[in-house]
Amino acid sequence: MKRIVVFASGSGSNAENIIKFFKHSKTAKVTNVLCNNAHAKVFERCKKLETKCLHFNKNDFSGSDTVLNILKNEADFIILAGFLWRIPQKIVTAFPNKIINIHPALLPKYGGKGMYGIHVHKAVKENNEDETGITIHYVNENYDEGAVIFQAKTELNSQDTPETIAEKIHLLEQHHFPKVIEEVILAIHE
Repeated sequence: MKRIVVFASGSGSNAENIIKFFKHSKTAKVTNVLCNNAHAKVFERCKKLETKCLHFNKNDFSGSDTVLNILKNEADFIILAGFLWRIPQKIVTAFPNKIINIHPALLPKYGGKGMYGIHVHKAVKENNEDETGITIHYVNENYDEGAVIFQAKTELNSQDTPETIAEKIHLLEQHHFPKVIEEVILAIHE
């Protein structure tokens, strides 16, 4: 049984989906959710799901080994689910090809620092893209530059707004993210 630690910064809908997906799995389970935003809705979701959720600050994350030590004790895989900070090199080094992120666009388009959530969808709309999607990728020391694991696309039309694009992306995330995580875990440990 592999252990998953999820990082989240906001509402936690992807974290909740992953927790529920692995609740009765024989492959993996979510042992902890770590959050850098003390006011995030993910805490409420985790409480309802009876999943441990811990808050940490910048010093815990990159100035000390507090978060790294939690991960070494509780994680085989790390999943970024709406987490907005860049992962420190010491964590990337400790978990090579064991950190997975989801990005709400078809990388390499619309990636990098500051490109998250509605900012991505506004850029997609402003550039009149006829499709967008999600990218699930490994995490390295740079924003959105790790090797791509999986992409899924959705068509756009001229009536789409950043908000309707967000809804389409959310459906793709909810459908694909947990399944791809499971496939990666199974593939690595067959």
